[in-house]
Amino acid sequence: MAASGSAEGASDGAALWAEVRALLPRAEEGLTLALSGEVEDCVLPLLLRARTLLYGAAGRPGAGAAAALERLSDVLRDYSWEKLNAGPWREVGKAWRQVYAYGCLFGALAEVAAGRPLARAVRLCDLGLLMGAAILDNVLSRLARALQPHLPRAAPSGGARAERLRLQPPPPALQPQEVIPHLRCPSLERFRDCYLIPQRPVVLEGVMDHWPCMKKWSVDYFCQVAGCRTVPVELGARYTDEEWSQQLMTVSDFISQYIMDEKNVGYLAQHQLFDQIPELKEDISIPDYCCLGEGEEDDITINAWFGPGGTISPLHQDPQQNFLAQVFGRKYIRLYSPQDSENLYPHESQILHNTSQVDVEDPDLVKFPNFKKATFQSCILMPGQILFIPVKYWHYVRSLELSFSVSFWWS
Repeated sequence: MAASGSAEGASDGAALWAEVRALLPRAEEGLTLALSGEVEDCVLPLLLRARTLLYGAAGRPGAGAAAALERLSDVLRDYSWEKLNAGPWREVGKAWRQVYAYGCLFGALAEVAAGRPLARAVRLCDLGLLMGAAILDNVLSRLARALQPHLPRAAPSGGARAERLRLQPPPPALQPQEVIPHLRCPSLERFRDCYLIPQRPVVLEGVMDHWPCMKKWSVDYFCQVAGCRTVPVELGARYTDEEWSQQLMTVSDFISQYIMDEKNVGYLAQHQLFDQIPELKEDISIPDYCCLGEGEEDDITINAWFGPGGTISPLHQDPQQNFLAQVFGRKYIRLYSPQDSENLYPHESQILHNTSQVDVEDPDLVKFPNFKKATFQSCILMPGQILFIPVKYWHYVRSLELSFSVSFWWS
């Protein structure tokens, strides 16, 4: 019986390796190692050696080759990690990010070749997607997607039930003169002429009714589709708090620690989630109104915002037009025109220059007396609604309950 189980495991491992191997070029020379910039001379021989180990065996690499590939992966990741953290992120060369991605790829493949549990292989793919640069037609995303079905399924979380215990202060009463106008499925021309060109906020209704996410997405769905995936999580109610920090963790850990546990506050605010997990991207659509912009569709940045009630985005402004689409949960949102910037007391530091010092719902009018001169518009954004936030418009957002939003930044 034991021999039969061993043979079955070996067969499963060979089948998985064949599936994974099919994601790579067939010939060794096809796995190009061209880098977008210069790296130190010692790096390319390491990449070439790893490639040879990967392609040296007719089938799945043996234990010795898998161990050697793992060691090379460790060296490549450790060496490029130092380069990634040597200065400001914007100054990191793309070539070093590619080296890091290759290190993650070779490490993940070594895990599969060695027949180990796949959680670490998927984590390496995610680290390469988050910190590296795209390689080989986004192979890390395709590899993670291939490995996911072979991981144990996350158990239903019960997160929505726990969330009911997290009571939040009600939003301020909306005054008629302050309410952002609502419009149902306007034509492209009407949206352009009445809202985009004059830069007027509006809540759009009916635009996302057909998106699959409106029927599919829930806490349990995220556990099943993305529970094993590693993502960056913001810890704390708002990013201006002193105790605010960021941490990498799996989606399952985030849900258990920050959705189910009402004592903790954390937020999954992710700028790469839909590239990292294409299954989720297939459940949403880019609003047609984005075609009125100057950029291409590939220039649109899609962000995910998932967290419990009580999380807050302090009053801030962004350099692009924004469609904020609410999938589930409700959010209280307040908008101020860029013309009121002086009355909103932006931080003087360069890093927070786009963020107000004022606590919108509890302002210190002694310290910030001109804040009362600023006029605003507000809304409770409901599931199925999309808020158009014009470029440079100041916006404050508070989640009233467990909430998932998707924002589209476009020019």
